[in-house]
Amino acid sequence: MDTANQLASVGAFQVLKLPLGFIRVLEWLFAIFAFATCGGYTGQLRVSVDCMEKASSNLSIGIDFAYPFRLHQVSFEAPLCEGLRREHLFLIGDYSSSAEFFVTIAVFAFLYSLMATIVYIFFQDKYRENNRGPLIDFIVTVVFSFMWLVSSSAWAKALSDVKVATDPDEVQLLISACKVQTNKCGSVHGPRWSGLNTSVVFGFLNFVLWAGNIWFVFKETGWHKGAARYPGGAPEKQTSTLNQQPYNQGSFDQTGGYGAQGDLAQPSEYSQVGGPTSYSNQM
Repeated sequence: MDTANQLASVGAFQVLKLPLGFIRVLEWLFAIFAFATCGGYTGQLRVSVDCMEKASSNLSIGIDFAYPFRLHQVSFEAPLCEGLRREHLFLIGDYSSSAEFFVTIAVFAFLYSLMATIVYIFFQDKYRENNRGPLIDFIVTVVFSFMWLVSSSAWAKALSDVKVATDPDEVQLLISACKVQTNKCGSVHGPRWSGLNTSVVFGFLNFVLWAGNIWFVFKETGWHKGAARYPGGAPEKQTSTLNQQPYNQGSFDQTGGYGAQGDLAQPSEYSQVGGPTSYSNQM
């Protein structure tokens, strides 16, 4: 309890109630779901080959495949319906690049979200120092938003190709015995795609979260604070303030020029008649 109280007193956990911290926690959770549903997938399909010679038939040929979906390395054996002879076959396609790219982005997003959340809570002063932390956070958030969109789109396309390549009807076309009309081939069951479909959904949800968080991170940067400090109407206000300043009537007297209307009424070197006052005194 003492350790927990110390952490609670040191860490500013209130940031988790703000959109910036709350969305970071959601990004952390959704990244886990994304790479777990994709990287932990294993699937299986089964086909049957019923030969004219019943002894050669195999009514349950199991084909297992998993992440990273290098299907061209997945092999299985099927009867040739010629005695006990069998053939060694492989599935078609390699979709590892899109799958691994998607999982890699998810793992790095998980790590960054975790690190950013810790910084928000325990190192808030260091984060805001010299405005470096918010700027780095903003740039990384923009990059991850773009990467989530690209990786999710690529993985969605690859998943549709994986579904085609592992369709039992397509796999039967690879078996030589199924090309003979006297033999009967069929599908026992196909793979279950709910896990991989969920991974695509989580991928696009992560894109929405990261793209939406761009605004909240931008508000922490000096760019947004600078724009708020100097709004567009500030120059006009300064100009109007200068125009509203009263005219100093005696400003020219200090420089030796002529005075204003009030100064003309005061006595000067000449009297009101026009003659010099000093000359009349001499007379």
